[in-house]
Amino acid sequence: MKTRKSGLVEIALLGGLGLMAVLTLTVPQHLRDHTPDALLSLSVLLRDTDSSGWNVARQGMEQAADELGAELRFLTLTVQNDTREQEEILRREVEGGADAVIAVPADPEALHGVLDRLTADCPLVTLEASAGFGTPFVAADHAEVGRCLAETLLEDWDGGEVLLLDTSKACPEVTPRLKAALDVLTAAGVPAERAAPPDTWSDWRWVMAFESAATRQAAAAKENGSDSFSLYGVGSSTAITALLERGTISAVAAWSDYAAGYLAVEQAVEAVRNRPQTLTPLPFSIVRGEDIYAPENQKLLFPVTS
Repeated sequence: MKTRKSGLVEIALLGGLGLMAVLTLTVPQHLRDHTPDALLSLSVLLRDTDSSGWNVARQGMEQAADELGAELRFLTLTVQNDTREQEEILRREVEGGADAVIAVPADPEALHGVLDRLTADCPLVTLEASAGFGTPFVAADHAEVGRCLAETLLEDWDGGEVLLLDTSKACPEVTPRLKAALDVLTAAGVPAERAAPPDTWSDWRWVMAFESAATRQAAAAKENGSDSFSLYGVGSSTAITALLERGTISAVAAWSDYAAGYLAVEQAVEAVRNRPQTLTPLPFSIVRGEDIYAPENQKLLFPVTS
């Protein structure tokens, strides 16, 4: 009986040793097959000479990079909206080994054309303006932004011509926003003129701006002069929120810059790892001064970031 038990114990021991040997051979291979993805290098190309206007978006980018295993390199221009300089930076970053590029393009098609001529396989994701050709971009629905902003102005309009600030040379996304707004005003029988920001604003009772820099410029002209006009614009920065609160701006179209930055990095990482995602337009809200502290608007205008 003892002999039989001893035999069973020996068999069990041998079986256990054999299992350990199998695990020793297979587990390391299993671990090798599931090693973490390598840290990716993402270049962020801005069209501005400094990144201060992108602080909130940058926080979103950095949060996504930390979570998804990427490091970011932020690059600005020496001359605002210099298309050639941005093209050269793009070429340098791709040839220098960037895994993907996120860009706020000065000229979307020109930027994509440079990338298309390079031999390296480097995904491009754009913010604000689309580079076309199926390139992913993160932005609100531009036409819808213009339409909703014009409809908001119509709620207040009681006569007079509307000035539509055309800053599309610096910001390509202005074009579809302005066109949609003009269509709404024309259909309502409201006279409107599209023009660059004027030297004097005294001839206007109603002004629409379609990007944040033009919104701030018009607001500064209104506060620094004796002109009195109703201003409708775009943006969610601290400066624009303060202008909205003071009543300098009547209403803005606002969306989360933090979410935009996060989604841009997420899309770039997924493109590098061949896991492309479907992007939908960023949700936005029309915010008036009296609505700043509504819970849904506080998330847009006062983002809580770590």
